Amino acid sequence: MELNDTTKHSGQKRKPGHQRHAAKAHKPAPSHADKPGLEARMAAAKMLAAVVDKKVSLDGLLDNDHGNPAYTALSEADRGLVRAIVTTSLRFLPRIDAMLNALLDAPLPAGARSLYHILATAAAQILYLDVPDHSAVDLAVEQANRDPRSRRFAGMVNAVLRRLGREKATLLETTRDITCVPDWFFARLSSVYGESEARRIAEAQMLPAAIDLSVKGDPQPWAEMLGGHVLANGSLRLAAFEGAVTTLAGYEEGAWWVQDAAAALPVLMFGDVAGKTAVDLCAAPGGKTAQLVAGGARVTAVEQSANRLRRLKSNLDRLGLEAELVHSDLLAFAPEEGFDLVLLDAPCSSTGTTRRHPDVLFTKGPEDIAKLAQVQEKLLRHALTLVKPGGQLVFSNCSLDPAEGEDMIDRVLADTGGFARLPVAPQNWPGLEEAISPQGDFRTTPAMLSVPEPFSSGLDGFYACRLQKI
Repeated sequence: MELNDTTKHSGQKRKPGHQRHAAKAHKPAPSHADKPGLEARMAAAKMLAAVVDKKVSLDGLLDNDHGNPAYTALSEADRGLVRAIVTTSLRFLPRIDAMLNALLDAPLPAGARSLYHILATAAAQILYLDVPDHSAVDLAVEQANRDPRSRRFAGMVNAVLRRLGREKATLLETTRDITCVPDWFFARLSSVYGESEARRIAEAQMLPAAIDLSVKGDPQPWAEMLGGHVLANGSLRLAAFEGAVTTLAGYEEGAWWVQDAAAALPVLMFGDVAGKTAVDLCAAPGGKTAQLVAGGARVTAVEQSANRLRRLKSNLDRLGLEAELVHSDLLAFAPEEGFDLVLLDAPCSSTGTTRRHPDVLFTKGPEDIAKLAQVQEKLLRHALTLVKPGGQLVFSNCSLDPAEGEDMIDRVLADTGGFARLPVAPQNWPGLEEAISPQGDFRTTPAMLSVPEPFSSGLDGFYACRLQKI
């Protein structure tokens, strides 16, 4: 990743181990204006601390309107730099930890968390981002000097990071076998997918996700116009590009919307939806609602968050699509008539989306998976009451864990009469056969779906099961 960085090297050199002398030589400056890029680095360290130490969602911290003040005060260019530093730090944190531990003469003091985050974010820049080593080192030392808790370690920061820059090739090689997911999560992956496949999934999650589009009409002309690649399910995958998707052809006229290829599968499982009544439960931000409407269904979209419902309406307006919008708690939604098609894309641990949201594995744990599985089961049991006789329900989520998928579905079917699994047939999904489980459900992982260069391979981890009311 290439970053625009205007940071200048201070030209000051320090000898390793001279922490006390270095601290005196770098008294806090009265303002940050003399250090371009410093405020972005300070914000990045603060965001990393919030995620790792306090389990705060990164999406909320990096919200352009309501995010952390240290972030929202920055220019758009510096916000981009902060996002790159924090997400890269999180993707590679286990390896960064190992490298820093190898370079430190002794473990950091138990209370030196601020110092740790300065080192980790600087290491991410040196090792994985296109930032000059001297800029990353200089600004990290400045951060340490401006923090009363870390000031006495400024010399150590300088020595460790300079050595990291000199030895980065060796350190990257010696840590390449460290899986970059927490131990608890790798253990769960291994128990479900086997250790070899778990490693493939862990490796795939270190790569940023591609941008996929769902197109209202034929995706092939848009693939030619945007230089994209049409995937097996009809989604359009873009090559890596600089800038915002809002600048691409077709955005203003509402020809397409951003939606990971795996997230498009649940609606496709219904088959032809034209003329059928459909309800999208937990509907925002509206990608699946848009799929149903574009396919010709008469759609009701239910969302309990007023803010998210407004976002859904805005997205549908841009696409020129209409649905009946209902502001309601799903469990309180009880229309007089049922629906031909019921879609429940349930809230979950989101462990399949860490290519986009690397904070998930640091903010969630096994206890969250168990709690969310209980919530999903409650929502599913209510959603089943909304299906007409002969109608279908598709349950989906973006978790890699069977506790939130197969196990929960089996438990509900075991004590709920009148419903049966309606398997999808692999021969009807050329190119996606490996994503179909023996039970006929979809189970995608980030290690699936290889596509030609220059396009990125992989999918979000998704689970989707189709049930029919007998």
